[in-house]
Amino acid sequence: MSGRFRVVDAGLREGRYNIALDQAMLELHQAGAIPDSIRFIHFLPVALIGRHQELSSEVDLDYCRRHGIGVGRRITGGGAIYLDQGQLGWELVFGRRSLKGASLGDIARSICEAAAAALSRLGVDARFRPRNDIEVGGRKVSGTGGFFDGDSLIYQGTVLVDMDPKAMVGALRVPQAKIAKRGLDSAAARVVTLRELLGAATPAIAEVEQALLTGFQEHLGFEFERGALTAAEESLAQDLYFSQIGRDDFVAEIDGPPGGGAVHVGVHAGAGGTITSYVRREGVAGRRLGQVLITGDFFVAPPRLIYDLESHLRGIDADDAGAAVDAFFAARPPGLATVTAADFRRSLEVALAEPAAAQVR
Repeated sequence: MSGRFRVVDAGLREGRYNIALDQAMLELHQAGAIPDSIRFIHFLPVALIGRHQELSSEVDLDYCRRHGIGVGRRITGGGAIYLDQGQLGWELVFGRRSLKGASLGDIARSICEAAAAALSRLGVDARFRPRNDIEVGGRKVSGTGGFFDGDSLIYQGTVLVDMDPKAMVGALRVPQAKIAKRGLDSAAARVVTLRELLGAATPAIAEVEQALLTGFQEHLGFEFERGALTAAEESLAQDLYFSQIGRDDFVAEIDGPPGGGAVHVGVHAGAGGTITSYVRREGVAGRRLGQVLITGDFFVAPPRLIYDLESHLRGIDADDAGAAVDAFFAARPPGLATVTAADFRRSLEVALAEPAAAQVR
């Protein structure tokens, strides 16, 4: 990989507006209106869920209201995260022409290894851990993720410079099974900050930014020049914020199973994430699939592929559901997926094999 990037730092912003800026930069890059860019991102306290996650299952909304913590939904997949002024976000928005034919899996590994090398320059032994984490001693110091949309790629990460673990544990509902899988006692034990590792030697945010730029330059061949957000980026971000991303109904777009009675629920946990399928059956003897909702902490690009899959499955005979999933992905291969058609099929088949539940959370 190689290329010249504009570097922008938009300052401290509210979480949903930062997500609107993500979308604005992606759309304007696709239109050729902005160059390849890296943006450093600073957050007021916020709990951000992945594009396909259920809101109430991932975030303690009452806790967030009581403590003034914002809640937002990302345009990327993955799991829920807590962010505040102690964390540094970064994102790369660039085109396929910079990638020299590499697959997105290879690109993700290259970016993460460059970021790990950058953090190691600060005095910690940072290592890339597939599928998208950077760890020190088995504890996450940075999470990443991204996707292609057309000829543009958005790839994001965070660095835990400092953090309030009480706020993180209070804001997020981390499944106990996910904690136990890591052999940990709590969600807070899963992550580590540069402050915990380096104490008084903890670098300032600006030093972390410079280390990342140096790491990307040395390991990926990127060149950088400082710039600023354009008026077009700010204007489009405001439009997206007020029309969609900043709205409560967008954040709560996925929030529990379809309403109106019993649903069948299937959970499948694979190496690339957990998929939960909610299915309402209809017709004679419940032979047809009615409404289908698919949620989880997986990455799929483009994100709208999941909504297309849900629509594709509606009205399918239950006996044909698995084959319908396979046919869907054969006709519409994703640009990136940490999960496979077989993972979605398994989640759906588990749901159809289970008795219906009146309400599931």
